[in-house]
Amino acid sequence: MPRELTVGQVAERAGIAVSALHFYEAKGLIRSHRTAGNQRRYGGDVLRRVAVIRIGQEVGISLAEIGAALQSLPEGRTPTVRDWSLLSKGWRDKLDRRIRQLEALRDGLDDCIGCGCLSITSCRLRNPEDRLAEEGAGARRLIVDGQA
Repeated sequence: MPRELTVGQVAERAGIAVSALHFYEAKGLIRSHRTAGNQRRYGGDVLRRVAVIRIGQEVGISLAEIGAALQSLPEGRTPTVRDWSLLSKGWRDKLDRRIRQLEALRDGLDDCIGCGCLSITSCRLRNPEDRLAEEGAGARRLIVDGQA
């Protein structure tokens, strides 16, 4: 049986707070078991799973999506390079789409800095083709249920 790690050991080796491990566990992203003394113990596979979680978060993948991806992995086994390749391929299209959106935002940002208004007819970022004008005058994004 692989060596078991305490919550403190996992936190130190993964470079994260103990509270983050508790949070990941509460979200079902990682698992531990309890000793007879009611202390948490983790298998060695948890270190790679935490690494997958952190990398996924860093590139903007939601915890729900990370959790779904981790569910595809066999429980108790350290994710392999092949596992990671399959997970990352599943995220690639979303990341490519996000990159295109960010590039469009970056390329159109100069126009916004000059005017400071994100609702004018020419704003290609927040109000392309002035589509909010069809809903009426005023700051349409601030109006809730028809009330200004």
